[in-house]
Amino acid sequence: MNQTLGALEELILLLVLRERESYGAELVKLYEGHTNKTITLPAVVMVLKRLEKKKMLKSYTGEPSAQRGGRRKVMYEATQLGYYSAEEAVKTKTQIWDMVPKMS
Repeated sequence: MNQTLGALEELILLLVLRERESYGAELVKLYEGHTNKTITLPAVVMVLKRLEKKKMLKSYTGEPSAQRGGRRKVMYEATQLGYYSAEEAVKTKTQIWDMVPKMS
């Protein structure tokens, strides 16, 4: 099953892999911190759901917290397929980048 990843999907997947497990609001902060670009929580949640549908992420409901008024966070973690898909995407980009002539 060789599915392609969009640029935003790839970045969000890599951030989830980096954290081992994460949730939407945390991923917004990480994305903005690493890219210096803004992103909305609904945009991140949409990507997380797409990646879960592609079986690259799995989700579970965390414990309720007083900080969130007793609400639970939906936590995401990468699957083996997600790990290998991200690895392949990075390898492919690196191989192509290595073929790009250096600019002077």
